[in-house]
Amino acid sequence: MRPVLAALLALCLAAPAGAQTLEQMAGQMIIVGFQGDDASDKSVKAVAAEIAAGELGGVMYLKPNVKSLKAAKAMNELFRSASPGLPPFITLDQEGGAVERLTKAVGFEEIPNAAAVAAGNSPAEAEALYADMARKIADLGFRVNFGPVADLAVNPDNQVIAKYGRAYGKSAETVAAYDEAFVAAHHQAGLITSLKHFPGHGSSTADSHDGFVDISRSWSETELEPYRILFADGYADMVMVGHLYHKDYAGAGGGKLPASLSPEWIEGVLRGQLGFKGVVVSDDLEMGAIRKIYDLHDTVVQAVNAGTDVLLFSNTAAPSGGLAAKVRGILVAEAESNPAFRARIEASYARIVALKARIGG
Repeated sequence: MRPVLAALLALCLAAPAGAQTLEQMAGQMIIVGFQGDDASDKSVKAVAAEIAAGELGGVMYLKPNVKSLKAAKAMNELFRSASPGLPPFITLDQEGGAVERLTKAVGFEEIPNAAAVAAGNSPAEAEALYADMARKIADLGFRVNFGPVADLAVNPDNQVIAKYGRAYGKSAETVAAYDEAFVAAHHQAGLITSLKHFPGHGSSTADSHDGFVDISRSWSETELEPYRILFADGYADMVMVGHLYHKDYAGAGGGKLPASLSPEWIEGVLRGQLGFKGVVVSDDLEMGAIRKIYDLHDTVVQAVNAGTDVLLFSNTAAPSGGLAAKVRGILVAEAESNPAFRARIEASYARIVALKARIGG
């Protein structure tokens, strides 16, 4: 093991002795969606086996995975018990409003979207609301909630943020205050959070779920302010990077790299200019903005070269139990032929392990 990596790992509280091979380090960089909704399902057991082998970093829940709260809790217990030393990221999107995986249909108490929360509650009142939700999420065995939204509601016609009331407001100060309430509530419950969608989806005129999104004319640096405020207050969980193209941050040679594949955005702005020290996670790499333009190999390699630590795949475009193995194979092959790429995997692994040291049992 390299001295730098060893020193970083020594900082991790109760650092597990698990993942040390290249394949295992690469596996920790992968979170995938899965098929199945019961701990007895063959597909769910297969995912647990990958976690137990140290070759999968975590799972992503979608609504079809939740047939009942009892079944979801049982699956999460299976996933956690598969790797107690290096716990998996068991993730979901539970913002409130339209974006949630746990719904009243399965007996989970729903809460309003961000816009409604901000309109009807002070940040302190919002924190109490989110604390109740976070406790219930944690009780089911989830460990990461992909929220809060740090986007500014600057475009009232926005198709992915404003349309669903996912932003807390137009001003950075307002958004940061409610983001901090969301984060504090989740931390109290032992959950990890993820600010999204860096560098800002609130001004966009298209939806990255569907295809290419150009924010060159709509975006402004004001959209970075919620991140700047939260980082200054010590936030260091995760930041989810969106598939958003800006001509000034798209790579050398006239490329058209979205933020999720752009070193200029991740290494230059997020880590360099803003000083973020935590884990960088991609938005779903099967969204149209990526899938319609890049193949799997180029997506994986470019994302890591850009500075991404965790590669998120919903596994919905062409559902496959072998997706994680394919991604892992790409990472390993590239690392074996490229020492600089291997160093990126080692650095990402160290950040991931450090964050996982905060996950409860």
